[in-house]
Amino acid sequence: MNLKEKYRVFKEWQQRPYQVAPLTQEEHTCATCGTSYQGNYCPRCGQSSRIGRYSMKTAFLLFLDVWGLGNRGMFRSIRDLLLRPGYMIRDYLGGMQMAYFPPFKMFFLLATLSILVNGGLNIKGDNQFETAVQTYERSFDMSIRTVPADENTSVETGKDKADIELQDRINNNVRSFIRFVFDHQTIIELVWLLVLSLPLYVLFRNCPAIPDLYYTEFFVAMIYITNLMNIVSTVFSFFCVDLSINGLLTPLLSIIALKQLCGYSYLRTILGLIASFIIISIAVMIIMVLVGVVIGIVMAI
Repeated sequence: MNLKEKYRVFKEWQQRPYQVAPLTQEEHTCATCGTSYQGNYCPRCGQSSRIGRYSMKTAFLLFLDVWGLGNRGMFRSIRDLLLRPGYMIRDYLGGMQMAYFPPFKMFFLLATLSILVNGGLNIKGDNQFETAVQTYERSFDMSIRTVPADENTSVETGKDKADIELQDRINNNVRSFIRFVFDHQTIIELVWLLVLSLPLYVLFRNCPAIPDLYYTEFFVAMIYITNLMNIVSTVFSFFCVDLSINGLLTPLLSIIALKQLCGYSYLRTILGLIASFIIISIAVMIIMVLVGVVIGIVMAI
């Protein structure tokens, strides 16, 4: 099979919904309630017909089940998010919900895993959160304080003491804001998704694949796309890979996922994303100007 044929088979697999295993016609007697039945699960108590002696696989799945990972196809969800993200999300929105792990539950589990990995649970044992915070703090360090020659003036800059104190307060506020962002990144990520989803929904709601897309459905799709990016980001963080590579790969994955979900061309999808970021940037700038005007009026009074 040549490369072109392999790609064709892969594309067919991508677009094919998950196939549930057919019911077995074999007779079973439930070990829990004694009910005789045909099928994969006991109709009385729900126990699987494949219950047998414990193996390493069984023990591992039970361990995962303690953390909510042993049911609803977590591994299948991760595989499909990586290989057929938009089609998988479309299947989930279409009603195939038992086949995939719930999006919000996956979001918070991945957020917890990301905190552990970035906090030091990686191959180098580095606290990547603290490193990132220190990097941002250095980049926002606005001035270097000098030893004042007298009570009101510094030797090198000529700034009066009030200006230096104001600048120090600004620097401290910036540092506090940076640490707040890193300490509450899960909540901030959810808020950012809510904001980003609004213009994206307006631009993608009449898409060819799902013409009557609801905003709540689109928001669930955005949660799944964020889960995809968090999976890749966490793997990169675990192996301490350069974050610039992750910064290039995750936007590409989001474009592929949106393209598959909505059925638009790559060009239309990219233009929609760019337009959404422009709308949000303009809105943020307007809000910042208004806040600056209000602060100026309050200080003048």
